[in-house]
Amino acid sequence: MKKAYAALTTLVCLLFASGTYADQPLPWQATLQPAATPIMREIHWFEQYTLWFIVPITLFVLVLLIVVCVKFRASANPVPSKTSHNTLIEIAWTVGPVLVLLLLAIPSFNLLTAQLTLPENPDVTIKATATQWQWNYEYEGSGDSPLAFDSYLLKDQDRAAAGKEDKSVYPRLLAVDNELVLPVNKTVRVLVTSAPTDVIHAFAMPSFGVKIDAVPGRLNETWFRAEREGLFYGQCSELCGKDHAFMPIAIRVVSEDKYKQWLTTAASDLPGAYKTLMAATDGPAKTLDVAEAQ
Repeated sequence: MKKAYAALTTLVCLLFASGTYADQPLPWQATLQPAATPIMREIHWFEQYTLWFIVPITLFVLVLLIVVCVKFRASANPVPSKTSHNTLIEIAWTVGPVLVLLLLAIPSFNLLTAQLTLPENPDVTIKATATQWQWNYEYEGSGDSPLAFDSYLLKDQDRAAAGKEDKSVYPRLLAVDNELVLPVNKTVRVLVTSAPTDVIHAFAMPSFGVKIDAVPGRLNETWFRAEREGLFYGQCSELCGKDHAFMPIAIRVVSEDKYKQWLTTAASDLPGAYKTLMAATDGPAKTLDVAEAQ
């Protein structure tokens, strides 16, 4: 009884969890992550919209099955009907699904158009290159020598040195050594590819509504505009080998001023730029840690 009560309490807490834990998956999560971009808000709306069709159709089919099992079982209906046609029913089961598909297709195509139509003149362009099993990020147009760095899964033994010991903020198997840093409320264009001799990967960020394949020798592109600051987690979403589960994506969205400061410092001192940014975004405790480390 106590175990059942604890499970129920946990479920309620998950259902009404605050935004503090909204940008990473939760245990037993059965819903989409909260939206951080306009596209993800549309995905949320479309999911809820489709449920108005899915639930009634499911219940209707269930009722029909129950009626058939009860009314037309052998003991209740020993002499089955030989009716082979019913014009009204045949029209209904043809027109009904067509209308449902039409009502689903229109908003679906609108959403796909919004996802695939790249805005003109993006504020930031990032090239994300996947290899087994890491991501490389390059900031296009960031000077004569574009800023580029690798992003690996953060190992447990490296947490203390990186100042990322809080697993509620830097979760195991999702935290990385170097996050992709981007400004809030800016249009970001992402060029996604895989190393020429590598395999197919996928760049996926659930809170942004982004998922696109990284194909060797091909350049795919997508976009997003994060509307709130925070640390967002995703993963490679294409089976890519034995360490597929250890290829996370972490994006830190900050204010434009902090982004510009980080970008300037990172050009000559990437570790120092991350320490300064973490001190500014993670709170006073991290500021003290950085000061002591210096």
